[in-house]
Amino acid sequence: MTSNVAGAHGEQAPVPGPVPVPEEILAVARAARRVVVLSGAGMSDESGVPTFRDAHTGLWERFDADALVTRDAWEEDPELVWGWHWWLARLVRRTGPHPGHLALADWGRRVSLDVVTQNVDDLHERAGSEVLAHLHGNLFGFSCHDCGAPHELTVEPLGEDEQVPARIAPPECPQCGGSIRHDIVLFGEHLPAGAFDAAVDAMLAADLCLVVGTSGIVQPAGSLPDIARGHGVTVVEINPNDTVLSWGVDHIWRETAGRALPALVAAL
Repeated sequence: MTSNVAGAHGEQAPVPGPVPVPEEILAVARAARRVVVLSGAGMSDESGVPTFRDAHTGLWERFDADALVTRDAWEEDPELVWGWHWWLARLVRRTGPHPGHLALADWGRRVSLDVVTQNVDDLHERAGSEVLAHLHGNLFGFSCHDCGAPHELTVEPLGEDEQVPARIAPPECPQCGGSIRHDIVLFGEHLPAGAFDAAVDAMLAADLCLVVGTSGIVQPAGSLPDIARGHGVTVVEINPNDTVLSWGVDHIWRETAGRALPALVAAL
């Protein structure tokens, strides 16, 4: 199966100046009335949020990445798992939406646009988009691991030179005394109730699916573009790199989200 490719394959360094929008992608975007966007770690990375593996550097380099994001890790060492995710949440608070996030929010005020994200940050929301589904949970939601009671916690931005401990005791649930944790999906856990079904419904209802900054490796999120295309939805990949999804999409734009999306929305 072949795809129309805009730009060269492989990694591409940012180039100053206006970004030309491929005509075939502009045409399908102009015709679209219902758009669904699947965003991944590459989109948040442009705001300074470390991708999964990149985040395990510096303070965390002596720990196995899998020891921080699995259900077994939480059971065995909740202070380490809480400490890492609390650090990440505070780091995210220090970042902000980039022009790609803002462009999607702008586009969403003109057409029906659903955002489905694999990211656990709130950058889409801070840009002004409503997120239909956080497939892997929300770093800024909190609930008790034992009784499930929701809790609100204030997350302050991480200081530029602030030193943080690797292990931090999770807050105690005032209702049952259990440990409060972030509402994110650890490996070995189920997706949030209804999130994947909502994502599938959005894929089937759309006439254009944009796949932005995701490798497509993690399942079941990686199956969503195939579900959309199998039902006749035009699928466009925006990513500076080849991915496992590239062979099965209609159009490929080898560009970053922060450059491509503002150019696309401006051209509409």
